[in-house]
Amino acid sequence: MKTPISQFDYDLPKSFIAQAPAEPRESAKLLVLDRQTGEINHEHIFYLPKILKAGDVLVLNETKVFRARLHARAVEKERDVEVFLLREQNGIWEALIGGRRGLSVGMTLDFGSDLTAQIEALEDAGVTRLRFNFNHAGVLGYCEKYGEMPLPPYIEAKKELFDSYQTAFAKHTGSVAAPTAGFHFTKELLAELQTMGVQIEYITLHVGLGTFQPVKVEFIEDHVMHSEWAEITPEVAHKICSAKKEGRRIIAVGTTSVRTLEGAKKKLGDWENFENGFAGDLNLFITPGFQFEVVDAMLTNFHLPKSTLLMLVSAFAGREPVFHAYEEAKSQGYRFFSFGDAMFIE
Repeated sequence: MKTPISQFDYDLPKSFIAQAPAEPRESAKLLVLDRQTGEINHEHIFYLPKILKAGDVLVLNETKVFRARLHARAVEKERDVEVFLLREQNGIWEALIGGRRGLSVGMTLDFGSDLTAQIEALEDAGVTRLRFNFNHAGVLGYCEKYGEMPLPPYIEAKKELFDSYQTAFAKHTGSVAAPTAGFHFTKELLAELQTMGVQIEYITLHVGLGTFQPVKVEFIEDHVMHSEWAEITPEVAHKICSAKKEGRRIIAVGTTSVRTLEGAKKKLGDWENFENGFAGDLNLFITPGFQFEVVDAMLTNFHLPKSTLLMLVSAFAGREPVFHAYEEAKSQGYRFFSFGDAMFIE
């Protein structure tokens, strides 16, 4: 029997949507949910050193957001379009184009400063494939100079928040949306956790359509996840395997870290293969009933109604406890979505 998407809907007045990050970052509220008992406690991010313990392995996504939102001229149509780059594969970029109606394969987009792209394909899912006259590094260089940060549509203030839409530990360029649970971690907080014996490890998942594309089908089983590129180095994979063998907790920061760890394990099969690391595409869709093998606890923000992220959290902690926690968060004035407060689920 299929699961209707309506089971993951909830009411959220606009006033609950955070429009800017908490300052200082550690002052964000933290709802602590025990997924075994359903017990809820209210804390703040600065309380994390009292929740975590020596030997815990904290896994963060060190992807870096690039300025993926561009403006171009559709030469043959003599009109302007907005181009939202997603990712590049084998010399072809996937993109979403605002106002692509009337465009066709073979047409040229002129971005200025000598950058042009030819339309290679127009797909039913809304994705357009583009071949640029610059190489990968050249396109990213242009984006850095002329592009706009791809802030979510529910963030009203734009350019003044560009610098805020990046984690403090971002390293590998490739995401078009930030792994927002990572916003809560300053370098000082990470240093404090390391000093008390928490093991900090980094993986990479370049956030794309697989993370932020809305679910538009009636039943969740009919939703198709887009692939995103992820990497777990052999060194990090070995440390995670060692921790699992020793019974230490693997704590994922954000749903992207969860999907990277669980997606790699599912794709590789046994722990022996996992220990060699992983690099490649993942499109794991985690819904209630999924059996988690790697992650023991997670820190995550409060997610959009009907989103795959909310389904993942519901799979981890149970739909009823999660929705109860969301209502409790609303009653306590928590802030939701990208710049909002967080949950720690153990």
